[in-house]
Amino acid sequence: MSVTYSSYLKLDELLSLQRPLSDGPEHDETLFIVIHQVYELWFKELLHELDYLVRLLERRDSARALHTLKRVLTILKVVVAQIDVLETMTPLEFLSFRERLESGSGFQSYQFRELEFLLGAKHAAALERYPAGSDARARLEARYAAPTLWDAFLRFLVQSGCAVPREALERDVRSAVVPSEALQTALVELYRRDALLSGLCERLVDLDEGIQEWRYRHVKMVQRTIGEKHGTGGSEGARYLMTTLNRPLFPDLWAIRTRL
Repeated sequence: MSVTYSSYLKLDELLSLQRPLSDGPEHDETLFIVIHQVYELWFKELLHELDYLVRLLERRDSARALHTLKRVLTILKVVVAQIDVLETMTPLEFLSFRERLESGSGFQSYQFRELEFLLGAKHAAALERYPAGSDARARLEARYAAPTLWDAFLRFLVQSGCAVPREALERDVRSAVVPSEALQTALVELYRRDALLSGLCERLVDLDEGIQEWRYRHVKMVQRTIGEKHGTGGSEGARYLMTTLNRPLFPDLWAIRTRL
């Protein structure tokens, strides 16, 4: 049998995966399911692209790295824009099926946790939210122990002649990135002498800003939908999400603004 549009995309299987649990079912539950399934598909693609970006940096392929970052940034804009669609659902429309979610929560998205870990926002406590021996737990444990995108970028800078301090290169990859004045000095010099590398740095700032924009829009969406109620799955809802704001992934790239 020849490949068709439907068979290639597994459309019959894909379109059978939206299964509302509410009675009726409630009209808006289908939208809720579709939006979150699409989010997970985009998270999968972002992981795919960012892992590729790490390999490109290891090969010192700066041109392809810039192209890949442009794609990642474009996807992030789509991910953020999807919140506009979700916000067309009123609080009462969400409440019409919310209880059916029981303990299910976006808080449990292991792919988003993988993204956080790959980008350097690692939290050991996050591992405990997934059963020992599960595929999700194994994936997150591997991400937790592995170097981050920032670590790959620092190695790339060394290979490009940038004087990255030893302590930055040998840091514990399981911990958060700690700002380094010595590294910032090297970055300031890089900005002044190498337009291509400084452009790559700026795309990382765009990536950082894009993630922060996603977090902010997510908080506001939750606040307008459920206010200060606890989230499904036992999370603190908007209160927890507020604690994730204004935490840059690459603090050194922000700190050098006052020194340029």
